[in-house]
Amino acid sequence: MNPAALKVNLADLEPGGIILVNTDGFTAQNLEKAAYETNPLEDGSLSSYRVLRVPLTELTLNAVGPSGLNRKEAQRCKNFFALGLLYWLFDRPMEHTLHWIEKKFGRNPKTAEANVLALRAGYNYAETTEVFTTHYSIKKARLEPGTYLNLTGNQAVAMGAIAASLRSGRDLFYGSYPITPASEILQDLSKYKEFGVKTFQAEDEIAAVGAALGASYAGHLAMTGTSGPGMALKTEFVGLGVMTELPLVIVNVQRGGPSTGLPTKTEQADLFQALFGRNGECPVPVLAASTPGDCFWTILECFRIALKYMTPVICLSDGYLANGSEPLKIPSVDDLPDLEVEFVTDPEGFQPYARDEETLVRRWAIPGAPGLEHRIGGLEKQHITGNVSYDPDNHDLMNRLRARKIAGIVREIPPTQVFGEEEGETIVVSWGSTYGAVTSAVENLRKEGVSISSVHPRFLFPLPPDLGDLLAGFKRIMVPEINLGQLSYVLRANYLRDVIGLNVIRGRPFTIAQVEEMIRERL
Repeated sequence: MNPAALKVNLADLEPGGIILVNTDGFTAQNLEKAAYETNPLEDGSLSSYRVLRVPLTELTLNAVGPSGLNRKEAQRCKNFFALGLLYWLFDRPMEHTLHWIEKKFGRNPKTAEANVLALRAGYNYAETTEVFTTHYSIKKARLEPGTYLNLTGNQAVAMGAIAASLRSGRDLFYGSYPITPASEILQDLSKYKEFGVKTFQAEDEIAAVGAALGASYAGHLAMTGTSGPGMALKTEFVGLGVMTELPLVIVNVQRGGPSTGLPTKTEQADLFQALFGRNGECPVPVLAASTPGDCFWTILECFRIALKYMTPVICLSDGYLANGSEPLKIPSVDDLPDLEVEFVTDPEGFQPYARDEETLVRRWAIPGAPGLEHRIGGLEKQHITGNVSYDPDNHDLMNRLRARKIAGIVREIPPTQVFGEEEGETIVVSWGSTYGAVTSAVENLRKEGVSISSVHPRFLFPLPPDLGDLLAGFKRIMVPEINLGQLSYVLRANYLRDVIGLNVIRGRPFTIAQVEEMIRERL
């Protein structure tokens, strides 16, 4: 739209790509603001690209004149004019957008009419002018038959939590404090009171997680959500959840840090925080979603683990997943995990910290049940009875029992899926939102004959039990992450293998070309 936008976005365009330019925006004043010494439309600096010059502002004003909008309001419609150009260029139908305009601006008929006029004018301009000489046809995605819902990652988290509530038969309580980019989870869940969802906007992050843990103590399905700075404030209550052994899901929608950092940008730099960011020996399972749609399934898995093993569970998302979207195939109820909860009801022989022999999990008793009174809190508990204990041998035993309980979750982790061969020259290990870019980059390299495979584990603690043996089948390990090498550190520590980190922290997700380039450089 203007020189500043060109400067910011040009790096994302591959040589030979198309630049659509609003020539009306390339004024001397705008060039000076963007720190261009010469006009890039005239100095040859864009010779590697296909530059399509369109006087967007002028054409838009002419197109929307009949709507009666003033000049300032009319200029805002140029986005729709540009969208009309792209719909012609990529041979896409306009019906969905026309319907969206009608729904979005229904209360403002002038604005709705102006945007429709701009959209159609852009399409017609592309069809009649000689500036555009090529159509690009995009084939439909190959999806399994079924009903699909287009969801952002945050919406998928909310839907997954509601599904977990219905499958467990327990009302969902979500305690949260507004923080970018996690706030939409609170907003979405607040719309579903008819499903027994209770949302609580707390005065701060500490109150939010405290209320959620209290809801868990009372027998509800409990979740809290935040981003990195808020996660730092929640850690003491996460430790309380470990000590009291209560189920709680904590969603961290990661953003650029440290401190306030980059609230609207994405990052993967909270892995260490999730793994180690608590006092004492405080093991907590950590899972990471890989796509917006996968957020639905990952939250369900987090609740399953939390309920079965009576533990807090951390789910890592990030700003890229939270705001990105994809079609999610609506599953049948039979495809969802059974999360039915068995509470202690018989007071005969009840002991709050008596454990299952195999899983080491303690029983869940709802407060107020006759004969099931028990002590709970942050002070160390005596094995079996749950009484407060300062005995050093008991403290050692309880730490080991809690650690063994979480380590036993490896029994629940399915075999690691490998993209490519299960042994060879190079394996790429990725996690979280890098899944799409990394898998596509590896696919492209494999087509060129490069001996390379990839894995993308959902469980980051505990790690999949077969991951070490799998990595042993490759000569080199590469780990692309939007941080300075946190998973690389974890893999080195666990498997005593050298790891090549592919690390960039720019507040932006990886592109396929960027991952390919980094892999080629290391190879």
